[in-house]
Amino acid sequence: MVWDYSEKTKQLFLDAVHGKPGTHLGEIENPDGIGEHGSIACGDALRFTFRVKRDAGDPTKDVITEAKYLTFGCTSAIASSEALCAIIEGGSYTPLEALKITNRDIIDYLGGLPDQKIHCSVMGAEALNAAVFNWAQKRGVDLRKLGVDMHEEERTSGRLVCKCFGLTEPYIKRKIRELNLRTIAEITGAIKAGGACMSCHHAPGGLQDLLDEVWGGGPTGAGPFAPHLAAPGAPGELAARPSGGSPEPSPYRFAKKVEAAFDAYVRPMLQTDGGDLEIVDIKDRLVYVRFSGACAGCVGAGRTMKMLVERTLKEQVDERIRVISV
Repeated sequence: MVWDYSEKTKQLFLDAVHGKPGTHLGEIENPDGIGEHGSIACGDALRFTFRVKRDAGDPTKDVITEAKYLTFGCTSAIASSEALCAIIEGGSYTPLEALKITNRDIIDYLGGLPDQKIHCSVMGAEALNAAVFNWAQKRGVDLRKLGVDMHEEERTSGRLVCKCFGLTEPYIKRKIRELNLRTIAEITGAIKAGGACMSCHHAPGGLQDLLDEVWGGGPTGAGPFAPHLAAPGAPGELAARPSGGSPEPSPYRFAKKVEAAFDAYVRPMLQTDGGDLEIVDIKDRLVYVRFSGACAGCVGAGRTMKMLVERTLKEQVDERIRVISV
């Protein structure tokens, strides 16, 4: 799949990867502020550093003079990081003033981003917040006394909801409100939560529960995938896999359960990053699949097949399933 990036996004990316003078890819040695966001193990990750011109009398008057980043991610992740650094350096911001920069500012600077890539702009804004928090600790600035909420409880005491990306309940609920996220797919697109193993989607206290709590929704499971969670015996059911003396499902029923799990859990996650997957054949407990879109030929396709596709089918359908790419 070819992403509909703006010309500015593409140019910022190309300039950065080619090391054009004035770009910001790299890391500041002994920075005044450093912040990280994301997970290299499961997706995009960003380390953001900045240097300030220190004010001799009042640290809140420090001015950011240089900003750099190290990004593990796609075109939009690198371009968003470039945009963040350019905005900061061009505005002569103090660290406290830089906190006013939002992911929307980054998107506007780029001339827009595809919906599936909004999380790249969120990642930059969150890494900036973490770096300012780090600067404040080093400079002895009491952010609480200044009325600045850095959401420290999200990092120290919040219940972990998305283990793959290390995202806590307070953080996810805050972003649901800030970004007006209404579905699990929108959460994944904006902040990546639930985008790897997906076990937090409908688990007790998981993403759907948080959506219901924030927006006053209906019972857990009434989210975008609810039609696939039919009662046992209904077409497309996702009943528990056979155990003990339970009868084996017929080949037809087994295939329907696999297809339902694909439609409810696997394909929506791949599609958020422009990829897709089709079932080629099912023989006994062997499921043959073919990647397409951005997933076709991707170096991480093998890992995706095991960690996302096969794990999901084992959990939702039958633990004996093996997935084979053709």
